[in-house]
Amino acid sequence: MAKLIKTEILIHAKPEKIWEILTDFQKYPTWNPFITYIDGQMNIGNKIKVKIEPPEAKAMTFKPHVTAFETNKLMSWLGVLLFRGLFDGEHKFELIDNQDGTTTFIQSENFIGILVPLFAKQLDNNTKNGFIEMNKKLKELAEK
Repeated sequence: MAKLIKTEILIHAKPEKIWEILTDFQKYPTWNPFITYIDGQMNIGNKIKVKIEPPEAKAMTFKPHVTAFETNKLMSWLGVLLFRGLFDGEHKFELIDNQDGTTTFIQSENFIGILVPLFAKQLDNNTKNGFIEMNKKLKELAEK
């Protein structure tokens, strides 16, 4: 009833530059193939609106609550389908400063709930591939 999807990529840029790209939500449609829309204030506890378009899957819009926001380090939100325990997902972006002009970008989501086994295959394929595509585009943009 739990599943973690985790991807990471080494980006030749400082966390500040990557953070600037990650938090400029208005530009997501121009570069981000996976998360194509975010609207709302990224304050802990706030509800935001997020649209994802996983490869070879239906687009989905949901309204998660922000669970963490540490400038240049961490941003996360928790989405819940109908009610807690059915299908919950906490999405995280983590930036690790390698102190050498590079940053390790980690994108993960921990899914919990009774419906998780039903979606496991789609999560392993479509969702994970969406993370990988987004990571690559973020790297490309940050390294320009």
